[in-house]
Order: sequence, then C-alpha cells, then structure tokens
Amino acid sequence: MRTSAVPSLLTPGRIAERLGVSLPRVLYVLSTRPHIQPSARAGCLRLFDCHAVALIRHELNAIDARRGKGVPDAK
Repeated sequence: MRTSAVPSLLTPGRIAERLGVSLPRVLYVLSTRPHIQPSARAGCLRLFDCHAVALIRHELNAIDARRGKGVPDAK
C-alpha cells in the first residue's frame, strides 16, 4: 500500500525565510489580502501550503512592481 505524501506547511516566519524578505512584509500581505487563508492551524500558529506561498510571493512582487523596485535597468 502506498501512502500519500505529507503536505509541507509553513509558518509566516518560514515563508519569510524562504522568500528572502522580512517577516513584517509577509505579515502585511497576510493581513491585507483576505483571499490568502491558512491551510491548517496548530494551536495559535497559522500554517500555509505551497499554493498560499505562491500567492504571497505574487503579492510581494506586485507591491515591488508598483513601487518601482525589483525592475532591473535595461542597459
């Protein structure tokens, strides 16, 4: 019998580490984007799956694009 893989769930702190951004930026996205919801909870911890991490990455990139950051100069 084959067992299914256990999903990898991450806390906001681990997401910040993985994306290379500060924790307050991740927490800002989570507090202002109601469509990004935790996949599970462990006590008071919110746990997010890989789909939520992709949404957070997308929102951070959109914020940076609106601010003009992260766009390399074309030379």
